[in-house]
Amino acid sequence: MLSELVLQKFQELFNEKPLLVRSPGRVNLIGEHTDYNEGFVLPAAIDKAIYFAISPRDNEKCSLFALDMNDSFQFSVNSLQFSEKHWPNYLMGVVDQILRMGYNLKGFNCVFGGDIPIGAGMSSSAAIEAGLAFALNHIFNLGIDKITLVKLAQKAENEFVGVQCGIMDQYINIFGKYGNVLRIDCRSLEYDYFPFEYKEISIVLFDTGVSHSLASSEYNQRRKECTLGVELIKKDHSQIKSLRDVTLVMLNDYKNKLDSKIFRRCKYVVEENDRIMKACYSLKEKNLSEFGSFMYSTHEGLSKDYEVSCQELNYLVELTVDNPGVYGSRMMGGGFGGCTINLIENNIVEETKEKFSKKYKQKFNIDLKTYITSISNGTSVIELN
Repeated sequence: MLSELVLQKFQELFNEKPLLVRSPGRVNLIGEHTDYNEGFVLPAAIDKAIYFAISPRDNEKCSLFALDMNDSFQFSVNSLQFSEKHWPNYLMGVVDQILRMGYNLKGFNCVFGGDIPIGAGMSSSAAIEAGLAFALNHIFNLGIDKITLVKLAQKAENEFVGVQCGIMDQYINIFGKYGNVLRIDCRSLEYDYFPFEYKEISIVLFDTGVSHSLASSEYNQRRKECTLGVELIKKDHSQIKSLRDVTLVMLNDYKNKLDSKIFRRCKYVVEENDRIMKACYSLKEKNLSEFGSFMYSTHEGLSKDYEVSCQELNYLVELTVDNPGVYGSRMMGGGFGGCTINLIENNIVEETKEKFSKKYKQKFNIDLKTYITSISNGTSVIELN
């Protein structure tokens, strides 16, 4: 087990008993590109995770060891400097935020490693940040509440690492709950759990293996297009603060006033917020087929109206259509590559994987990576025997 390997390495390096923490990756079932429009998202914590073995020191030195990279790094809490190695920045960013909040922090020894695939959109970075924040809060008895841990982990990535991520990944990492998805209101940061207890279903990610260079520039462009739409509507409706406040009826009044491209961008976001509400109701009613149909509608909107998909993602979603045992499929994440997320009956996962791999290889000459996962708890302490 991974936790045992992390523990073993820690004892070999530091010869003491650590705290052991499990910090999960995440998937987002529905609600894409809604977060920066103050809308809703519906993520879940998953069974793939980063494990930390950690203990406090009585001086300012911090000693890190990244098991997956077989690499070590030392720093002092008194002199935090951006590292060219890159991976230590995710951890130093957390220390930086805790110090900025006025807490006294000593050094620590830490070994971490896990099985969240890098670059597959399962948020390994948030698992590192939120996991370390949780662990430091524990070993130094800082008394920081859960929502503050979420915010400081996000700020660590925004300010120290320099990536302008939203709050969803760190949020679900701390608040995730087995057998449930979490609807997060990205404006108020309030949340609700909805049951997702389907023992016969796996959450399967098919990785396109492509990352089109458009991703970051187009992401910024979409944010800009949404803002332009809001600014025009706001002229007549002063209460509108973001697309979250716009209804489809209201938006349709602007069909001829807005540039057609901007109209389509806004239409997707408004419809997606509405879909999330309906999808949550489907889960309450235990209607997985209906929930899956909303996933397909989301993909349709992302590829046609929001235009952030690509031929590889579209092909993988098309393969699932009219496939008994597949309930839903869509692209997940920012777009232009990455994974599709699929709800597939356990008994056909292997044959579906083989069939899709073969067809995908024939079409694009790329080996299809598959990740099979299920819903788990958020970050927690693992009790040592």
